[in-house]
Amino acid sequence: MQNAINRLLDSANQVILGKPRQVRLALCCLLARGHLLIEDIPGVGKTTLAHTLAKLLGLNYQRIQFTSDILPADIIGASVFDAKNHEFKFHPGPVFNQMVLADEINRATPKAQSALLEAMEEHQVTVEGKTYPLPQPFFVIATQNPSHQIGTFPLPESQLDRFLMRIELGYPDHQAERQLLSGQSRRSLCESLHVQLPPEQLQRIQQAVSQVHVSSALLDYCQGIINFTRDSSEYHCGLSPRAGLALLTAAKAWAFMDQRDAVIPEDLQAVLAAVAGHRLRAGNTQSEAIVAPILANVAVH
Repeated sequence: MQNAINRLLDSANQVILGKPRQVRLALCCLLARGHLLIEDIPGVGKTTLAHTLAKLLGLNYQRIQFTSDILPADIIGASVFDAKNHEFKFHPGPVFNQMVLADEINRATPKAQSALLEAMEEHQVTVEGKTYPLPQPFFVIATQNPSHQIGTFPLPESQLDRFLMRIELGYPDHQAERQLLSGQSRRSLCESLHVQLPPEQLQRIQQAVSQVHVSSALLDYCQGIINFTRDSSEYHCGLSPRAGLALLTAAKAWAFMDQRDAVIPEDLQAVLAAVAGHRLRAGNTQSEAIVAPILANVAVH
């Protein structure tokens, strides 16, 4: 399994140049059965990263372009009257895929955004009182433009909390950008990728991740982080119990990717910004800066 993970990371890094940590965090999120939010300015490779992961994992993939006029039915589907059989028949929407890219999710109204809440939490959708299960595995990767840009609607806390991680890609460094400018089209490279971690193997890894050991001392450290966010004046609102579970789950996946069967404090620290950055309201909006007081003040047990 480790060889497949390494091959996947190597292939992804040939498409997404100069961003090995962000690529690793994105895969960690999926191994932890989580949904991923990528926030950055247009044109830095957010959509390309989502498409690359879908190709390498062999998942059914569908992109939904969120706009101000999109409706919930455009996402989850709708019942349409069948005149021949004199009955309403449900026509599934694009959410009925193993990986869904919610592109520029914060350009849609809150009503449209909320159409994903049940799907992301329960892996099902309910239409007119009837529940329809979604395919497994099921992931949502959403991209988001910075909130100061024109035409955006901020995601409410309930929607943000559905995402296990939020990452930012940022500009490439000089060497990576030169390779990007002089090399092959990223879209062509993405289309030529081969499956490195098929869905059935992915699900076995997800099961193995859930078995990674967490010691009592590590739980003390995790609780120290949670309690600091609740007691500190740095934050408007502390981490919830669900956020604490998300932090542990992501740390387990990170430990598994490092071929360890137990979580160490460095695993929590490695995923903290991506897991907690979008859940904590602070003066700074950059995830690394938001969690810096936590790392500086919470002692490792």
